[in-house]
Amino acid sequence: MPTPEIEEFARKLVQQVRDVAIRNCDALLQPQAGSPAAHRWRALDATSSDIRVVVPDAVDEAVFGVLQAIDQGLLRLKYVSSSGREVDLTEEGLGELAGWYMGSGGWRAMYSAERFVDDFSDVGG
Repeated sequence: MPTPEIEEFARKLVQQVRDVAIRNCDALLQPQAGSPAAHRWRALDATSSDIRVVVPDAVDEAVFGVLQAIDQGLLRLKYVSSSGREVDLTEEGLGELAGWYMGSGGWRAMYSAERFVDDFSDVGG
């Protein structure tokens, strides 16, 4: 079971990293967007709705990869909670951060304001 500090980390990760990244990518799809990335995306042979479908998946894969690296001890990070408590994410995450993020009913469902697909909703547990 995640500690309150791990849950605080999760909420901030989902809301301040995942959701912001998805909103930023969605902004690139706007006709008035003029950044190099927006021009590259418009040059694809895909509709905005096609790209909107894959954006959350791409963001989730990146976040999952970071959390998996933390779980495996390959990326050692500490988080300082709002109460000032410092936690080692590898140790206190119990090797489960990536699963708590992607799992059905996990952190995305709990904390995200943006869209996602729960590929594991039909898996019993």
